[in-house]
Amino acid sequence: MSALPRRGLLALPLGTLLAGGALTGCTESGPHGAVRLATGPRGGPYAIFGSRLADEVRSSHAHLGVRVLTTAASVENLRLLGDGRADLALSLADSAADAAAGHGVFPRRLPVAALARLYLNYLHLVVPARSAIRTPAQLVGHTVSIGAAESGTSVTAERVLETAGVDTDRGVRLGLGASVTALRSGDVAAFFWSGGAPTQAIADLARRTPVRLVPLGDLAPALRRTYGPVYEGVAIPAGVYDQPGPTPTVATPSYLVCRTDLPDDVVRAVTGVLFARRDRLPVPDAPGSRLDERYAIGTGTVPLHPGAAGYYRSVHG
Repeated sequence: MSALPRRGLLALPLGTLLAGGALTGCTESGPHGAVRLATGPRGGPYAIFGSRLADEVRSSHAHLGVRVLTTAASVENLRLLGDGRADLALSLADSAADAAAGHGVFPRRLPVAALARLYLNYLHLVVPARSAIRTPAQLVGHTVSIGAAESGTSVTAERVLETAGVDTDRGVRLGLGASVTALRSGDVAAFFWSGGAPTQAIADLARRTPVRLVPLGDLAPALRRTYGPVYEGVAIPAGVYDQPGPTPTVATPSYLVCRTDLPDDVVRAVTGVLFARRDRLPVPDAPGSRLDERYAIGTGTVPLHPGAAGYYRSVHG
């Protein structure tokens, strides 16, 4: 197989690489080529995780490059997979399931397969400690940040509000940093965020401004009935953000997904790095945050890519 300079590989689109055989396996040294990994906003958990994963793939496979794309996260990532501008992506499970089925914000099925279920994300509904809002139904008439446009948080938040009988027309689409700022200034009465527990930005907010988490756990059964098992009833532990007791809420996993036409050897190589280097990968510090092969295969209605399935068979038979 002819060698291309690494810079040249990274500049080529996936279709060109496939046409030239650059992403087909070379038995003497593993897969060759370059893939694009769609992550999340700069400095956010997906961008940090994705950048570290890319580094570990590069160090494990000298001829396999990974270009990290910063994005708005789940929904944008899945659209990038669908139109061929990304090859791998991080996504919340509910958004990935919608993309695979052609539901919700995705008018058609996208060619999405899974490498792994990674870890749980906890849905936060944050209000000032002095707020009278105690249930999501009490958000009626209030301005609420439901997460950045094209993010997985916004998908989950809209479903929670609809399930609680709250019109989402007053929802504004702000990322986590902007949501924190808007809550402190009084521009929003509450904001949603899906991530680890604790999430550092919310912990920093709680040290400066007393805040409280609104329980959401009662909505988990209704969400599961409507949207399937991508939603779990969980609790954010006592003491997180100085909360006096556990806060029941809704969680959904993060998946590592890819285009269905990504070559099997590339997917198997990336999946192998995910677990061989798991101790080097930053995952949220929360219950259910794990990188474990038996946990990873449970990707629901998003099918495992054959390359990932081959890796898991090699580990567990």
